[in-house]
Amino acid sequence: MLLFCSVLQPEPPERPQKLVIDEELFVRIGREDPQAFEQLYRLTEKAVYAYALSILRHPADAQDVMMETYLRIRECAHLYRPMGKPLAWIFTIVRNLCLMKLRAGKRLWDREYEDLENDPEFSCVTDREDRIVLSSALQILDETEREIVLLHAVSGLRHQEIARSLSMNLSTVLSKYHRSLKKLKKHLLEQEGYHA
Repeated sequence: MLLFCSVLQPEPPERPQKLVIDEELFVRIGREDPQAFEQLYRLTEKAVYAYALSILRHPADAQDVMMETYLRIRECAHLYRPMGKPLAWIFTIVRNLCLMKLRAGKRLWDREYEDLENDPEFSCVTDREDRIVLSSALQILDETEREIVLLHAVSGLRHQEIARSLSMNLSTVLSKYHRSLKKLKKHLLEQEGYHA
């Protein structure tokens, strides 16, 4: 319902919590510390999934990339160099894995987007109205708009964190976010059952 409300209301009902990733986690993961790995996973799983979904537009593929991302993090954590942008480093891994998946031609999306609202693979989104909004977002928004909307609405990242992680200006992120919400709102209001 949070996703649905954020589209139909100018501001989301709750302010998302700031995602803080201690860069020391990568050092500990590089030393094979399972608690550090679990802590990183719990902190970032929604953001990683939302970002992969925004690129691949298919829940199962996004889950596959998410799992592969954590395997890569586990393998490469010893190579991480603190730069103050740990989420950007993770997103680089996600993006590269998504692009590899798309280049390989594995399971390109060929279903109608209207089917998504009833798709059992969207188990992460339990509210029916949120599934409709998510389906619409995947259908009508371009890649950057999808990334921003899903990272904010699904994973709860703040706009400033999204801007930093995607290497964009905050004003650009805010502008694209609000423009995307207007597109989604217009689309939903045109849909049967969502008349104002």
